[in-house]
Amino acid sequence: MRNLFRWIVLAAAVALLDQVSKRFIVEWMGPLPLYRVNDFFDLVLAHNQGAAFSFLADAGGWQRGFFSAIALAAVLFIGILIFRHPSQARFCFGLSLVMGGALGNLIDRVRWGTVTDFIQWHVGHHYWPAFNLADSAITVGVAVLLWDGLKARK
Repeated sequence: MRNLFRWIVLAAAVALLDQVSKRFIVEWMGPLPLYRVNDFFDLVLAHNQGAAFSFLADAGGWQRGFFSAIALAAVLFIGILIFRHPSQARFCFGLSLVMGGALGNLIDRVRWGTVTDFIQWHVGHHYWPAFNLADSAITVGVAVLLWDGLKARK
């Protein structure tokens, strides 16, 4: 039970950190559309109604409920996996990061109708789409899960 609690707390901490960072950026940037940190990193204030890479952002509004339902289903499914395997540290670590990121973006989607993105990398005039800490946690979590899967095969 202690292991289970640890993974749920980690997921909640990721979601909380994501929400705090987004609110800070929204309040700090105010009307500024862009803050150049250095030659390859900007802070931007973007509101994404779609999914990753603004997928379906211009779909007319139905995507809010659709992506919210997918995120909620993912959180529930991940919760079941963590409940069944709480002692598998690497597996549950990855799942907790994905769960926390999904929760962070789900909170935005339900509360504001859009997901706030603010991190943007670029090289010259080639820009990576803006993202947030929840997206980063999901990406790192998936990488950990892939690593765990590769280690399990050996």
